[in-house]
Amino acid sequence: MAVKPYDPENIFAKILRGDIPCSKVFEDDHVLAFNDIAPQAPTHVLVIPKGPYTSYDDFAANASDAEIIAYTRAIGKISAAAGVVEDGYRLIANTREHGRQDVPHLHVHILGGEKLPLMLPKS
Repeated sequence: MAVKPYDPENIFAKILRGDIPCSKVFEDDHVLAFNDIAPQAPTHVLVIPKGPYTSYDDFAANASDAEIIAYTRAIGKISAAAGVVEDGYRLIANTREHGRQDVPHLHVHILGGEKLPLMLPKS
């Protein structure tokens, strides 16, 4: 299956345009972060690049060095500001159908604030 092109009508694109509000926790020239509307942990922040990237592989291949650096550093800053660094946290970036990606815009979930369950059930 070919990778689908970026959809400028996805919910994160609408949030970036200001068409849909969000509970912003961080913003700079390249990154926007906001609280998830259906949190799965006491801390659940979504971190998105402002560019039109569908997934991490798309971002790694096509983003500028400045975007990649800003995104990586923002995730660290946001995690520290959320107070989850000392006890630990989880980063999740779901990708396409098998990775269960719901929104076709690269996003990393920062989850923390409690001891999290195993990511996948043991088989």
